Amino acid sequence: MAHLLHTVALAPACEPGTPRTGGLSPQRVRRVKQLILERLDESLEVAELAQACSLSRSHFSRAFKCSTGVSPQDWIRSQRIARAKLLIQHTDLSLTQISLECGFCDQAHFCHMFTRSEGINPFAWRCQVMRELKHPRP
Repeated sequence: MAHLLHTVALAPACEPGTPRTGGLSPQRVRRVKQLILERLDESLEVAELAQACSLSRSHFSRAFKCSTGVSPQDWIRSQRIARAKLLIQHTDLSLTQISLECGFCDQAHFCHMFTRSEGINPFAWRCQVMRELKHPRP
């Protein structure tokens, strides 16, 4: 499961062969995505990611968005939500534990971000997933 998450998260955002100007090199994109995934449960500053690429914060942010289509903060948030969904679906951890495992500062912020992303709160999403597992559709 962890391998699947890493494989999906490290895939390029744009089609192969699409000319990109002003973006990060593929190696830098992989390096920064790997760093984010390894430290997803921690507080991550864009300045740290920029430093890992030997770039200024502003240049890194522009180049990351050019390469991936989203800002570093949005990419981190989407990865945290993806990890939270896996934990909700495959563990019995409380939402508080999941929020901390995914790097959110508290459960309220996690619930707000999850609801904004998925259109449903994490508790209701868990209930829906569990119902679907018990009664799969034909």
